[in-house]
Amino acid sequence: MQNLLENINQCSICKEYLPLGPRPVVTAHTESKIVIIGQAPGTKVYESGIPWDDQSGKKLRQWLNVSDEDFYNIKKFAIIPMGFCYPGKRKTGDLPPRKECAPEWHETLIEKMPKVELVLLIGVCAQKYYLKEHFKKNLTETVGEYKTYLPKYFPMPHPSPTNRFWRAKNPWFEELVVPELQKVVAGIL
Repeated sequence: MQNLLENINQCSICKEYLPLGPRPVVTAHTESKIVIIGQAPGTKVYESGIPWDDQSGKKLRQWLNVSDEDFYNIKKFAIIPMGFCYPGKRKTGDLPPRKECAPEWHETLIEKMPKVELVLLIGVCAQKYYLKEHFKKNLTETVGEYKTYLPKYFPMPHPSPTNRFWRAKNPWFEELVVPELQKVVAGIL
C-alpha cells in the first residue's frame, strides 16, 4: 500500500489541466473499513493536504456522527476522491473531478483494502462511476433508493454549503437517511 500511495503522490497524468498543479489528496490503509469516495479537493484542502478539511468535511462528519479522530484514522476510513487534485474553478463552484484518477488508481487501491465493508458514494460523479446502470434518473432518486445498494454502497449528496438548496428541498435526507447512515457506520466501526 505504501508504494502505491507514493506512486499516486508522484502522479502527473493530468498536470497540464490543473491550474494549481498536481497535489494528490488521498488516504488509505490495508485495514480501512469504510471508503469515502467524493469529488475532488477544493482549494482549502489542496492547500492543507488534509482531505475534507473544510465546511463540507464538518457537515460530512456530522452526518456520519464521527469525531475528527475517528474520521482521520486511516484504519477506519480511506478517503479516495474521484479526482485526487484540485480541478479548478467554474462560475458556480469547482470544476468536476478530472476523469483520469478513478480508472488509473481506484481499483488497485480498493483491492489492497480487503477489510472494506462500506463505500460511501458522495455526489453524482462517484455514483455514476460505481453504480453504472444502477444509477437512477438523478442523484435524488439514487440517494432515496440507498437501501437497494447496501451493504456495499451508500449513495449520498455532497455535504458542500453550495448544496444547501438540495438539502432544503429534500429534508427527508437528514431526517430519515442520515440516522440510517449513522447506524450503518457505527455498526462497522
